[in-house]
Amino acid sequence: MDKVLSKNFGLANSHTLKVYQGTGGYGTLAKLFGLKPEDIIEEVKSSGLRGRGGAGFPTGMKWSFVPKDSSKPKYLVVNADESEPGTFKDRDILEKDPHRLVEGVIIASYAIGCHNAYIYIRGEYVFPKARLEAAIKEAYEKGFLGKNIQGSGYDLELTVHRGAGAYICGEETALLNSLEGKRGMPRLKPPFPAVVGLFASPTVVNNVETIAALPYIMEKGAAVYRQFGTEKSPGTKLFSVSGHINKPGNYEIPLGYSLKKLIMEDCGGIKNGKQLKAVIPGGSSVPVLKAEDALEVNLDYESLQAKGSMLGSGGVIVMDEDTCMVKVLANLAHFYSHESCGQCSPCREGTGWARKILDRIVAGEGRIEDLDNLHRIADNMAGKTICVLADALAMPIWSYLKNFRNEFEDYINRV
Repeated sequence: MDKVLSKNFGLANSHTLKVYQGTGGYGTLAKLFGLKPEDIIEEVKSSGLRGRGGAGFPTGMKWSFVPKDSSKPKYLVVNADESEPGTFKDRDILEKDPHRLVEGVIIASYAIGCHNAYIYIRGEYVFPKARLEAAIKEAYEKGFLGKNIQGSGYDLELTVHRGAGAYICGEETALLNSLEGKRGMPRLKPPFPAVVGLFASPTVVNNVETIAALPYIMEKGAAVYRQFGTEKSPGTKLFSVSGHINKPGNYEIPLGYSLKKLIMEDCGGIKNGKQLKAVIPGGSSVPVLKAEDALEVNLDYESLQAKGSMLGSGGVIVMDEDTCMVKVLANLAHFYSHESCGQCSPCREGTGWARKILDRIVAGEGRIEDLDNLHRIADNMAGKTICVLADALAMPIWSYLKNFRNEFEDYINRV
């Protein structure tokens, strides 16, 4: 299969400009500046590219929401604040092929009429940030960034901003607040960032993987990109596979690919010959799947939704037969309770309350009625807050209790 995102990952010094240009990198720029911005937006719309950060919103449509007649500057912000447990796909792009991201930034910025772009990178990503900044320096020296790029008359400045280790800043409006020097807390929507975003100006926020797909689409065309994937979920995606698996890592596969094939063939099956018990298919915030459901589902937005889960950020967490689902959920509750920004009462109180109940169950002091209380807490969290962090714990609570309630009851009665 032709690789869209990872074709250079195995090359020596793949992070350098010399190697990237040797594989055709930045070759789309001559074509780019000969097109009208609206033509590029239409091409991206035609490709069917959907946001790879988790929500799956159509990228070209998102760009088209930026007002054409605004007197304010327009901004592109790349979300590299990869903090979803189980997800490490963007890290590979930043470390192994940062120039692909830079070229994608140029394409997206030109399409929306942006002259100042930002990459907001996770605070813990020290090495990826160094690789990215080195690539940006090379791009400036070669004239791919800065004033009058390649004699086109188009100017673009690109700035890297390092976060401070807050999961909530992966939410696009909390990210914008952080970028402005404010506390990283989500904003009420509307207004949406496309109209009132960074510095109260029209802004597009896209994930690293989304932007990195653009050079391929510009080079090969939307029709070729759509040869991968399904009708409603076109293209390829990076899936980060971890857990009780023989060959963990990032795998680029077409959307619609069999989860069973990914786990049992590409990743070499379950470690130590154990049986599969459960899979989280899209990062820790999405509903967990029982083994029987995981082994018959395909990895695309629609198929996973039909099975009661989500594609999310593509973090596939594999759990074997010895995994204690009570402790897994307690671990998740600790994470989301710690990472809640505290702005909304249902999230601030609900995540903390769920954590305390699960800690009590794990400690052997649980009661059967705790399980119904957990369900009610989740009901009072989901859909009742400014952002979806509350949902990110509510959905696991629902799914773990639905799929493994007997295990929770046995744990309480046994311990």
